[in-house]
Amino acid sequence: MNGSLRLESSPGCGTRASLWLPVSEHVVRIVQDAPALVERHDDEVQARATILVVDDDPLIATSTAYLLEDLGHEVVEVGSGAAALEVLKNGKRVDLILTDYSMPRMTGLELAHAARALRPDLPVILATGYAELPEGADSNIPRIRKPYLQNQLVAEIRKALHHQAG
Repeated sequence: MNGSLRLESSPGCGTRASLWLPVSEHVVRIVQDAPALVERHDDEVQARATILVVDDDPLIATSTAYLLEDLGHEVVEVGSGAAALEVLKNGKRVDLILTDYSMPRMTGLELAHAARALRPDLPVILATGYAELPEGADSNIPRIRKPYLQNQLVAEIRKALHHQAG
């Protein structure tokens, strides 16, 4: 390939990696654009929302936040049910909560009930890896099964926001 990799590091300053690759001499012709993962509809463009993402796993919370921001939503990311309730109590405008079900100290279901005690019309979507939730779990709260695809999440958000507006 005739490329090179240069690593530079100094204490207190960090490390910089530079990867040098030669320019290709081959011409690449794009035959057709790759299909979009998500079809964008006019109602989606108008349905931009502030979404409160709640997950105790920082990797999942951050990747979900990036996905939602790429779709044009404003995202508030927190790591617990208690932190989510603080966001709501502090008056932050939130249009929807997307929460993990299985979290320590407060489950997503418990968060949904507490959030609706503060804001009865606030849509909540539970993200869960479980096939079934425990007996007695509120079946009126929409669920999305982990792992989910971007188009599945878009559809659930659209339904939740539409239900709130309707």
